[in-house]
Amino acid sequence: MIFQSTIAKPLSITGIGLHSGRPVTMLLRPASAGTGIVFHRRAGDRIAAIEATVDNVVDTRMATVLGKQGLTVSTVEHFLAALSVLGIDNLDIDIDGPEVPIMDGSAEPFLDLIREAGICCLQRSRKYLAIRKPVSVIDGEKRVTLIPSRFFRITYDIAFEHPAISLQRRTVKVAPDTFEQEIAAARTFGFLEEVEYLKANGLAQGGSLENAVVINKQGVMNPEGFRYNDECVRHKILDAIGDFSLLGYPLLGHVKAYKAGHDIHCKAVQRVLQDKECWQLVEFSEKDLYEALNSAAPTYATDMALSEA
Repeated sequence: MIFQSTIAKPLSITGIGLHSGRPVTMLLRPASAGTGIVFHRRAGDRIAAIEATVDNVVDTRMATVLGKQGLTVSTVEHFLAALSVLGIDNLDIDIDGPEVPIMDGSAEPFLDLIREAGICCLQRSRKYLAIRKPVSVIDGEKRVTLIPSRFFRITYDIAFEHPAISLQRRTVKVAPDTFEQEIAAARTFGFLEEVEYLKANGLAQGGSLENAVVINKQGVMNPEGFRYNDECVRHKILDAIGDFSLLGYPLLGHVKAYKAGHDIHCKAVQRVLQDKECWQLVEFSEKDLYEALNSAAPTYATDMALSEA
């Protein structure tokens, strides 16, 4: 994870939008070092390049929504979580609709497809944002605190009155293997009355038991039930990974969240970036880069080779 990376070849992803219910296609294209994650949102003859950073967050009520020049891309969090965990720093995404495809409501389909495309390392070092002193955001009962850690960790607590969920808590060291085994397949969830309200107001038109866990008064409506007995808190961790990628750098710190969601995740990201005394950027030395290149030269591609491809 010393070097920045991108995907090895273009990749097309098609699905439906959770709220619009309409088909949407994303074309993922390799990008050179320093590009970042950029959505190229197309609507007729209009196009906007929307960088996946917290500065471009325009809404967090139902999902994390990025926007620029009057165009938006919604429900980016599951996709961004997969990119973040796989170490994809640079990517151009052409998208022809207002939402990232919901797929099955988890990050697992994105993880599998990106791995199929392959990952290409670039000859430029990656910078990490390391938390150096605690920083917190509190909004009523919602809390998010970041404390120093050698790794990216998340501890998440949720509390719902419904017995199907109740109190759940989980701690995860965020890495490709733990993400794949414990987090990636956790689906978005909601309560039936909320889903019915959204549909009546023109939202969640693409929502179904195929892409969300729906809970009514009796319990889980999905025939297969939960994928994990604590699937809900696992999905909250998934959302948090995607939202904290909006820092613009991989995180070295321990995120502790209680009854949180997209709104306070993004407020925490903003607070961290504003308080420059609580973090610093960490980069490997030239010696580290030289040794990594010499030990694994055949697996690395230069920016020049990437642009020619």
